[in-house]
Amino acid sequence: MPARHLELRHLVEHDCGSCHGMTLAGGLGPPLTPSALEGKPLEYIEAMILRGRPGSAMPAWDAMLSEDDARWIARYLKAGTRK
Repeated sequence: MPARHLELRHLVEHDCGSCHGMTLAGGLGPPLTPSALEGKPLEYIEAMILRGRPGSAMPAWDAMLSEDDARWIARYLKAGTRK
């Protein structure tokens, strides 16, 4: 796995996990499990990552993540591959 993907996986597990639950099954934020994301297009998930959700605790990550990073995270979340 490329180094950047390891960094992104760490970000998901720790930064995203702090609100969405350490297993991403939900917490302050909604679950980010494959079943919870089923039916949501990758583009939608990428947009939430990059732009956040106004009126919620979900921040925009576009200052720290590229579109490619957000795409990788969206695919990672939809695949549910946690190792």
